[in-house]
Amino acid sequence: MGITDIADDLLRGLGGIGSGMAAPFSDPVIRLGVTGLSRAGKTVFITSLVANLMDRGRMPGLRAEAEGRILSAFLQPQPDDTVPRFDYEAHLAALTGPEPRWPESTRAVSELRLSFRLREAGMFGTFRGPRTLHLDIVDYPGEWLLDLALMDRDYADWATEVLERIATRAEAAGFMTAVKDVDGTAPLDEPQAKSLADQFAAYLTAARAAGYSDCTPGRFLLPGELAGSPVLTFAPIPKPAATPRGSLWREMERRFEAYKAKVVKPYFRDHFAKIDRQVVLVDALGAIHAGPRAVEDMRRAMAAILDAFRPGRVGWLTGLLGMRRVERILFAATKADHLHHSQHTRLTQIIAALMREAKDRADFAGAETAAMSIAALRATVEETVRHNGDTLDCVRGRLITGQEAAFYPGELPDTPGQLLATAREGATAWLDADYEIMSFAPARLSLKPGEGPPHIRLDRAAEFLIGDRM
Repeated sequence: MGITDIADDLLRGLGGIGSGMAAPFSDPVIRLGVTGLSRAGKTVFITSLVANLMDRGRMPGLRAEAEGRILSAFLQPQPDDTVPRFDYEAHLAALTGPEPRWPESTRAVSELRLSFRLREAGMFGTFRGPRTLHLDIVDYPGEWLLDLALMDRDYADWATEVLERIATRAEAAGFMTAVKDVDGTAPLDEPQAKSLADQFAAYLTAARAAGYSDCTPGRFLLPGELAGSPVLTFAPIPKPAATPRGSLWREMERRFEAYKAKVVKPYFRDHFAKIDRQVVLVDALGAIHAGPRAVEDMRRAMAAILDAFRPGRVGWLTGLLGMRRVERILFAATKADHLHHSQHTRLTQIIAALMREAKDRADFAGAETAAMSIAALRATVEETVRHNGDTLDCVRGRLITGQEAAFYPGELPDTPGQLLATAREGATAWLDADYEIMSFAPARLSLKPGEGPPHIRLDRAAEFLIGDRM
């Protein structure tokens, strides 16, 4: 079953079509999807974006604000009554309180509606009254987005590819030992199947912590109400010469297909197919710190993400029926505040190169894409220090431990090709450089009236994602 099959099913059985469409004379709506690979900072991004769109003193790059056309911005009840509300107020309190801390990470889909009262641009704005624009922000785990790439795979190909890819990873040693002597022709033994699934889930958890991005199936990491169900009780095993009915292999294959049909497909139908703008947050610095293999893995993951989006392939009929085409996709390298501004251009070039690799494998007809380096919440200040006779451009901030520290992360290469070539060659370590990262806590803030939290290029990100509709 592929992504095309999902679209066909939607056309045959769209009983709830109206949820994806606006009535002819209703206020326009932008549905912005926010996702990201592991530890990219989705919750902080949404919280700071909403706070800065409501108090726009730090948003000069948003043209509608610079031109004085945003009259007000306010939160309203979201239109989807069955989707949890994004807990904006609690997350903002965590980031801006007397002892600021990072909020809890995304574990399920949530949504928030921010509405704007806007004055029209140009001479006609004087004669027309203000209009309303709704921004529906949908937050969902990046691991679930990567699952869309499974839709065009069968179990045999998926299992073979996964086992080959993880064979040399230290995090997979335990699982590879367990799966080495598995007899796929033997009758299904439920305790054995559960043990294999548990060990595979343990590998995925360790791989994500080590900086890898290909941690699918995503619900193994965030099972929720599906924990312990057969739909999450499978794992990749070697394909035997024969696969008799009732065998372990055949049951693993059946459960893999059930995962696609009962977990991935409903997610696409209920959430993903309704998105028309998308930001994908990427912790590129974390991957670089983890090493060349993590960078190469991130490149592959981004290619899979863009292949899942397939922008430009939705025709007039499916568009009319509520399947929106993703019009704009922003890939944003987060945590730019961990670098001195002199290296931000290099970070942007790296994320652009990673995205270009993905674009070469995807159909982008009709979609606009961009790459950017940002910090949704700036946690550091810049500082130049002298060390052993050298001048170093550093950042200073409050560490998770509570102490203040100045930090020099190392120089990113001035051409991203150096980084990507080393990663593509399968190197286990960088040959001529060492890249470090630090765990900074949010800075204590004293915000003036009308100011949102400090950031880096969040206004430019907002302009790309929604500026044309304002």
